[in-house]
Amino acid sequence: MADSAPVIELSEVRKVYRTGSVEVEALCGVSLSITTGEYVAIMGPSGSGKSTLMHILGCLDVPTAGDYLLSGEDVSTMDEIDLAEVRNRLIGFVFQQFNLLPSLTAQRNVELPLAYAGLARDERARRAREALDRVGLRDRVDHRPGELSGGQQQRVAVARALATDPALVLADEPTGNLDSTATEDVLDLFDELHGHGRTIVLITHEADVAARAARVIHIRDGQIASDEPAVAAAAR
Repeated sequence: MADSAPVIELSEVRKVYRTGSVEVEALCGVSLSITTGEYVAIMGPSGSGKSTLMHILGCLDVPTAGDYLLSGEDVSTMDEIDLAEVRNRLIGFVFQQFNLLPSLTAQRNVELPLAYAGLARDERARRAREALDRVGLRDRVDHRPGELSGGQQQRVAVARALATDPALVLADEPTGNLDSTATEDVLDLFDELHGHGRTIVLITHEADVAARAARVIHIRDGQIASDEPAVAAAAR
């Protein structure tokens, strides 16, 4: 479960987008701390700044102002090369669209971040098979995405996120393309990962999905509107 070591520390983070002479402030001084082993859902309506916050948390973008420490590393001023290295080393991504390569088997898809990290082929294969076993797909390692259900494809994506043993699993609308049964299966998997101490940040617009987290943060107009336990959030 959660301990006192912070994985995410945002301090007065601002993000301003400029188009010609027009400026739009997507984030307005957001401060946030998420500790090791927490399971946090982030919610917000369209245009709230939720996607911008996700991009910054995932090191896909950098703040205009403010500080961001990820596992103690200051990533707020890194260039794209350094950010790419941090993403591969510290963050496991799970996306709504799965983002699997259709020509590769489940195992080869899971091996991709390990290949980018420079691991030897035998080690990549071992870790990929271990990750697929953890998500219940031991018997699907040689199947391609087109031979898997949507829920199974998302499990492959979760295995890929876990393969590098990241400090943070960042899931962006991970159930958006799944039916109710597959949604429950994937959320059960996140519950299991949380139970084993994995830090999970889940971006969602669905209240019932957010309710599976232990903590729910609502973003509105580029600011944190509320930050409370999931039980309290569900009662609002």
